Amino acid sequence: MTDDVRKRSAKIEAIATCWPMITTLLGGTAAMRQAGKTYLPQWPNEDGDFYKNRQNTATLFPAFSRTIEVLSGKPFSRPITTGEDIPKSILEMFEDIDLQGTNMHSFLANVCESALAFGIAGILVDYPHSEGVKTIAEEKALGLRPYFVKIEGNSLLDFKSKRINGYEVFTQLRFVEMVSEETENEFKESIIEQVRVLDIGSWRTYRKKRNDTKGADEWILHDEGKTSLDKIPFVPIYGEKIGFMQSRPPMAELSYLNVEHWQSKSDQQTILHVARVPVLFGRRLGLPDDESITIGAACAVLSEQEDADLKYVEHTGKAIEAGRTDLQDLKDMMLQIGAELLVVKPGRITVAQTMAEDESGTCALQRIVGDLQDAANQALQLLADWIKEPQGGHISIFRDFGAATLAEASADILIEMNVAGTLSNETLFTEIQRRGMISPDVKWKEEQEKIKSQPPKPGTTQLSA
Repeated sequence: MTDDVRKRSAKIEAIATCWPMITTLLGGTAAMRQAGKTYLPQWPNEDGDFYKNRQNTATLFPAFSRTIEVLSGKPFSRPITTGEDIPKSILEMFEDIDLQGTNMHSFLANVCESALAFGIAGILVDYPHSEGVKTIAEEKALGLRPYFVKIEGNSLLDFKSKRINGYEVFTQLRFVEMVSEETENEFKESIIEQVRVLDIGSWRTYRKKRNDTKGADEWILHDEGKTSLDKIPFVPIYGEKIGFMQSRPPMAELSYLNVEHWQSKSDQQTILHVARVPVLFGRRLGLPDDESITIGAACAVLSEQEDADLKYVEHTGKAIEAGRTDLQDLKDMMLQIGAELLVVKPGRITVAQTMAEDESGTCALQRIVGDLQDAANQALQLLADWIKEPQGGHISIFRDFGAATLAEASADILIEMNVAGTLSNETLFTEIQRRGMISPDVKWKEEQEKIKSQPPKPGTTQLSA
C-alpha cells in the first residue's frame, strides 16, 4: 500500500490553506514560539542569538482563540431544546452522546467551536465493532449503541460523493484519527495514528508499519468490516459554506491579523528593550586603552581634553508610540472582525423568519448556528437508523443574539471576555467608552467610587474593597 491513503486530496487542500496557522494560534504562545520563523521572521542581518531571545520572550495576544470561544458560546448560553418527537431510546443517549461522558449540549458547543475555527467540522455517527452479535437483544445486553464522534476539519483527508434523487450523498469518506491501545506495561498506553476509510456498507482502517524488505515505513490495511447502514453516517457542519464539503474559516482574516499582531508585538518588545537601556557615548576622553571606566553615583570621569564629552544617548520614543498605535489599531480591527458575525444584515431572511415581523434578517453567526441545528437533526436521524427507530426527532439551538450595530456587537464580545476573566473592568470601561456608549465626561476612578457607594443588589453580599 502506498502513502497515498494518508495524503490529503486536492479538494481538501483547497480549503486547508489556513489550517496550519489556525492550529498554531489555538496552541497559544508555546505553539507560536515552536513555529519559529514560520510566523516570526528573522530579519536580514539579525543576529541568531538575538533572534532566539526575541522568539523565546514573545507572547501571544490570543485574539483568535478568545473570539472563537466567545462566539461559539453565544448559542449555547442557554440549554438546547429537545423536541417531543425524539424517541425515548435516543433521548437517553443525550447525557453521554459520545460515550466519553459529554452531554449533547456540550458536544454541539464543541462542534460549533471547531466549525468556526477551521470552517468545517463534522459529526460521525459511529457504532462499536460488534462482530458475532446478530440480534438487537444481544446488542442491548452488551450495552452496544451508536454514538457521536466529532471530526475536526484538519482531520479530513478526502471524500467522494454523487447526486442521488437530487441530493449530494457521500460514497466515501477518509480521515485520520488517533486511537489508544493497551501495552504490556499496565501504566502505559500506546497512542497510534490511523486512517479510517468509510464506504457505503463497509469500513477500513490503515496503520503505518515497518517494511523490513523495503527498509521503510508504509501504510497497510489494519482492519476492515461491514456495516448495516446503506449510507455513510457523517454530517458536515460549515463555517462559511461555499459548496458541498467546501467552506472557508469565517475568522480567517482575524487569524492573519493575529499573526501580524504577534510580529508587531515582538518588534515593540524589542524597541522597548533598546529604549530602556541607554547607550553611554564618550568623545575624546583621552584615557589609556587599557583603563576601564567606573560608572556610578559616587564616581566621576575626568579628562584633560577641552572638547571631551561623555553622555547617555537615549531613544526619542517616537518609534515606541508608533508601535503602540499599531498594536491598538490591530486590536481594533481584530475585534471588529469578530463582532461582524453578530451584526444583523438586512436581506438574510430565512423561511421561518418570514413568519415573524420582528425578525427582519439574520447575522452570520445565526446562519451558522441554523446550519448546525439542521446537521444535528440529521445526525439524530442517523442514530435512529442505527437502532431501527423510524425517526430521530429534532432539537433547537438558541439563536436570539444578533446585534443591530457593530459597536453593540463589539461591546457584547468585550463584556463576554470580561465575564470570562480575560479582560479587566477598567479596560472594558475604556473600550466601551471609546465606542461612544459611555459619555467621555465619565471618569473610571469616579465611577469606581459610585459603584462602591451603591447598595448591594438583592441576593448578594457587599464585599469590602
